[in-house]
Amino acid sequence: MSLHLFLYGVRVSTTIAPEVLSSTGAPPVRRRTRVLALPEARWALASLVAFLAGLALDVGGAPGWVCAGVYAVAYMCGGWEPALEGLRALREKTLDVDLLMIVAALGAAAIGQVLDGALLIVIFATSGALEALATARTADSVRGLLDLAPTTATRLTDTGEETVPTAELAVGDTLLVRPGERIGADGTVLDGVSEADQATITGESLPVVKRPGDEVFAGTLNGTGVLRVRVERDPADSVIARIVALVEEASRTKAPTQLFIEKIEQRYSVGVVVATLVVFGVPLAFGENLTDALLRAMTFMIVASPCAVVLATMPPLLSAIANAGRHGVLVKSAVAMERLGEIDTAALDKTGTLTEGTPEVTAVRPLPGSGLDPDALLALAAAAEHASEHPLARAVVAAARARELRLAPATDFTATPGRGVTATVDGRRVTVGRAETPEAAPDDGETLVHVTRDGIPVGTLALHDRLRADAPAATAALTALTGSAPVLLTGDAPPAAARVAAATGLTDVRAGLLPEDKVTAVRGLQDAGRKVLFVGDGVNDAPALASAHAGVAMGRAGSDLALETADAVVVRDELAAVPAVVHLSRTARRLVVQNLVIAGVAITGLVLWDLLGHLPLPLGVAGHEGSTVLVGLNGLRLLRESAWRSGQPQDT
Repeated sequence: MSLHLFLYGVRVSTTIAPEVLSSTGAPPVRRRTRVLALPEARWALASLVAFLAGLALDVGGAPGWVCAGVYAVAYMCGGWEPALEGLRALREKTLDVDLLMIVAALGAAAIGQVLDGALLIVIFATSGALEALATARTADSVRGLLDLAPTTATRLTDTGEETVPTAELAVGDTLLVRPGERIGADGTVLDGVSEADQATITGESLPVVKRPGDEVFAGTLNGTGVLRVRVERDPADSVIARIVALVEEASRTKAPTQLFIEKIEQRYSVGVVVATLVVFGVPLAFGENLTDALLRAMTFMIVASPCAVVLATMPPLLSAIANAGRHGVLVKSAVAMERLGEIDTAALDKTGTLTEGTPEVTAVRPLPGSGLDPDALLALAAAAEHASEHPLARAVVAAARARELRLAPATDFTATPGRGVTATVDGRRVTVGRAETPEAAPDDGETLVHVTRDGIPVGTLALHDRLRADAPAATAALTALTGSAPVLLTGDAPPAAARVAAATGLTDVRAGLLPEDKVTAVRGLQDAGRKVLFVGDGVNDAPALASAHAGVAMGRAGSDLALETADAVVVRDELAAVPAVVHLSRTARRLVVQNLVIAGVAITGLVLWDLLGHLPLPLGVAGHEGSTVLVGLNGLRLLRESAWRSGQPQDT
């Protein structure tokens, strides 16, 4: 069975639609393509129904011409499309395996084996439907990833404002983005100050202050300010459009194993035709009657055709891509899926990869003479921050609650985007704001928050990115998969890197690296004979992602660089998905080997039986097409939920 009939072409790609969030709405419910929504499945079912009806009439003693007419319907329903594709291939001077099957079925009918030929067509059509189902399930999984941008935006015009679909936006339009709304297009801030949560695009752990002249990205969440944004990029070039394009590109790619099989398929098919003519002509020349010689030749053509071999590779890989997509991992191609299973060393970035980007208070430092102890300073800051929705504020309040501190009521609360908050606490004016000066930044990856009371500094809070809850289990799972602990490659200072390494059990720590230093480290590992998987946030790590044997980018949407460079994007920011997708890839590779063994054994056994003995045509059809269906079903095993769960870290 030739795969090119059912890989994502126009028919399947039309099932991928950008069902995205509205500016304030919930994500759509993921739908699965019904089996009978696939044309291949409908034609296969019609062929099966006609075959069963003909079989019932045949067993019931109906006239032969009636049975033949019903069987003819089975032939037409199940065979018209592969016959058409086979003729098209023949017109391009290539011999398609599909055409061999159709010729064999018609040959069987020509010598009176109408039922056997119809059985061949039915099983052949069923194989195609199974493969179409695998590709459709891949498209279904991708729908869950297309919820990253709003469907509408507020556009400013000379007469006021209007709500328009984001698809209608054009470069040069001016958008009004209110607090809490998602930004509708990539652009530049014209007016206003706010903070944008752009972790979905850049992987940055904290909201970024946006002022006039700053760049903003479609799908990112605006904070408490109001922005006017000039559209700088056509919506067709948005993250959503890029994801759809990548998925369709992935469905059209073929793994090296598949390319090798297709390379020899043409020569093999020609060889089968030549061998069939020999199997027909030699016995006929030695006196065997025409019917027996033709029957043996048709049986040989059927059992020698490499349908199962051709189907051995792509169904497991497509099923693995579909399963990974369903769990938030966008694998960009069959080549990438196969390469993920080959890695034997993992290298990890720290910020945005091992850390989740959610800050937590790690130190409370009252200034001498402030009259405050650490608990009193934390309670004072938390009281002022209590009404704020800023991530730093939530971290401060969470730390105070963890210590069970009493928070005094705060009044006259005001928040200044990019500067902090001010409130009156117990009659004193308290200001809490992030340190912005370079000299205030420590060398261990901390974020400093200054606290003042009545304009006088009283202390500092230090915050770190929170370690991902699944980071220790994920690194342990990668260690088990590769046989060696991952290497930590980070641009952070050694103290910050050592803190994360100690928490995740990593021993090979390389800190203070520039992007080119990470590339050097990755290439050094590969020069030593290792196949490296690099996991990063997809922005500064893009060179290392490109240099590694396989690259995985973290981030719900993935930045432009992530989508262009990485082999896979972990859309949901779950680090545990990395060892899971590596395990899934390895399982897919094992299934490919299993399929090739099944196909090889079936073809060899049936061919020897036909040449050295007498293989009945129905048994040859059942054996050959049965092995084809078995190979297809074996590949579809990777669509099951258990195939993903078996690769996840045990305690996540």
